[in-house]
Amino acid sequence: MASLRAPIYVVGGGAVTPAGLNARQTLAAIRASLSAFEQRTLTDPFGAEQTVSRIPSHYSLRHTEKVWLTSMATRAVAEALETGGLAASASALLLVAPEAFREHPAFAETPATEFLTGLQDALGETFHATSRIVDGGAAACIGLLDRAANLLVTPGVEQVLLGGVDSLVNDKDLARLKAANRLKAEDNAQGLVPGEGAVVVCLRRAPSPDVQTQCTIHGVGVALEENSVLAENYSQGRALVAACRAAIEGEGATESGIKFIVSNDNGERYSAWEGLIGRSRFYRTRREILPMALPAMTVGDIGAGAGALTLLIAADSFTKGYAPGRVAMCEARSEAGMRAAALVSEVIRA
Repeated sequence: MASLRAPIYVVGGGAVTPAGLNARQTLAAIRASLSAFEQRTLTDPFGAEQTVSRIPSHYSLRHTEKVWLTSMATRAVAEALETGGLAASASALLLVAPEAFREHPAFAETPATEFLTGLQDALGETFHATSRIVDGGAAACIGLLDRAANLLVTPGVEQVLLGGVDSLVNDKDLARLKAANRLKAEDNAQGLVPGEGAVVVCLRRAPSPDVQTQCTIHGVGVALEENSVLAENYSQGRALVAACRAAIEGEGATESGIKFIVSNDNGERYSAWEGLIGRSRFYRTRREILPMALPAMTVGDIGAGAGALTLLIAADSFTKGYAPGRVAMCEARSEAGMRAAALVSEVIRA
């Protein structure tokens, strides 16, 4: 998948993460390099402690995993709707759910495809008929930008709400990650910190004069990594490189014009090696430094919501003037192997 036919624009969004109950709090915490990590006592093995990144909430919101995911998604989508200022009926919602291979406990009885109905009931809103719940993890969020661009020229669609909702802080995922020795622990410094959250961005055909957090999306690339984190071999970054190359095929900045990266790297050894090998083959221009924003250092690995979070961080940094440059690459990885990249820049106003 290569460049978009025409640029599309991030015009705000919504978020609920361990670092903040809305987008503004989340972005401020990430910018300040705060940590939302805490110790959680496990039931299996009983009494053991694990570092996690968990959203502070009332116990009633966690009655079941499905209720919790619905609650997070409701909050993020409602904020994005309010930011966009358009009716839900004129908004196409593309929401990425936890990857299917994980068999997330939230969908043990009700399939993920029916999640949209419960979300609309919780919001009291009905979205455009083109709205969908999508599988694919964090990378799918960025990979769906091409689909979002096509929806934006569909009659009746004035904006697309693109995002994801997920939680790795559940017994099933914790047991799976522990068995694979992927969790951060005293004996494993290069492990991930399980997190949770929902992040949604508003996408439009043109920038808005009334919204602060904005950026231009020029191109998107998607590729599939054969040696995923679930495989026996380490990745050599081939899919990551392919996704980045596809993202710059159209009009916009070249590789040399990219000034910083926003990535969902989660701190585990696999992710670090893939980035080290892959980026050295794509970013060939000599630079004194290539800054990177790594939100997982604040919120942990939030799964499907991490792709939209990279876009939101890039938009916020451009708008508020703390970006290291005017052009960035947003990268996202999914556990099952999908890799995606989006070339973004600050909005140039006439």
